[in-house]
Amino acid sequence: MNELSESLLTLTRLGIGHPANGVQQSVDWPALKCVAVQQGLSAIILDGVGRLRCECNLPINLKLQWIGEVLQEYEDRYKAYEKTIGEMAEFYNRHGFKMMVLKGYACSLDWSKPEHRPCGDIDIWQFGQQEEADKALDSWFKDHGSRFEIDNSHHHHTVFNWGDFTVENHYDFINVHHHKSHVKLETILKEFAADDSHYIEIKGDSDGVATTKVYLPSPNLHALFLMKHLMLHFSTGEITLRQVLDWAFFIEKHGKEVDWNKILGIYDEFHMREFFNCINAICVEELGFASGIFPYVQLNPFLKERVLNDILNPRFQGEMPSNLFLRIMWKIHRWKANEWKHDLCYEESMWSAFWSGVWGHLLKPASI
Repeated sequence: MNELSESLLTLTRLGIGHPANGVQQSVDWPALKCVAVQQGLSAIILDGVGRLRCECNLPINLKLQWIGEVLQEYEDRYKAYEKTIGEMAEFYNRHGFKMMVLKGYACSLDWSKPEHRPCGDIDIWQFGQQEEADKALDSWFKDHGSRFEIDNSHHHHTVFNWGDFTVENHYDFINVHHHKSHVKLETILKEFAADDSHYIEIKGDSDGVATTKVYLPSPNLHALFLMKHLMLHFSTGEITLRQVLDWAFFIEKHGKEVDWNKILGIYDEFHMREFFNCINAICVEELGFASGIFPYVQLNPFLKERVLNDILNPRFQGEMPSNLFLRIMWKIHRWKANEWKHDLCYEESMWSAFWSGVWGHLLKPASI
């Protein structure tokens, strides 16, 4: 592990309130800041800097710029993010639809500082009424003379904009065309998703007075969906430390509420246990979470280090080429290089997944 990665992990531990040693005086702060952005940890790393027991050589101008970015891109944006979610939930509740938030906002609620988790798209699940809810939303905007478009070109969700945020309205939790095993796993996810007993009340009107109900994933649903979501990103591309922290904070807050006998049985059935063990080990050994909060932390040191190195130094970084031919060649090259990750996360062969993926792209050409 290089010095930059060591400094990143040290400051991440400090930033989330876990003990760690100091950082080297020779750290390249501009480079560390760039890596922190890539890993979705700008605010956490800055929190870690504030907890250093000794002076570091972080230039004051860079520190002030960093603070300004965290205030604007994290804290101010999170306020707008939460306000938008409240407005959406109020609309849907008023029109007879329930709205569950997935991933981003649901994960942030488990962080000690929710506003220090970067917020991107708003992912929602409407208890099997996505199509009806989209129609109601489209009709409302048209009745009020506003331009509104719903993008149906994606697998497992539609896409639209609400204010400054992109919304993904899921009709499936995972892409059932991605792997054959996803069809059965999707059925299990939807069974867990029928549980509407978990929710919070947040401000839902422009005056910030009235509250509205926002549904949250049950602990069982989140234990399955978050781990599967991590695996999907890891096996086909890359994951970040921010996503690993989502998992760790969820376990820390809700681990005792999960029916682990049931969930571990599903992990075993769908070839998820080994990756699950690697992520848990990283949470304990690199991020400083207590091993006792996880159901099992079984260690394959070589495999865990390989997964960790891929998180810290992903082989394929940057944007895909815009040219269609170059983009296809880039994806094929990445697909072959990620064979070991596919074998870790799936029992199906790479070629089975390839032809499933080709069929999925034919169904939704815009996904190529």
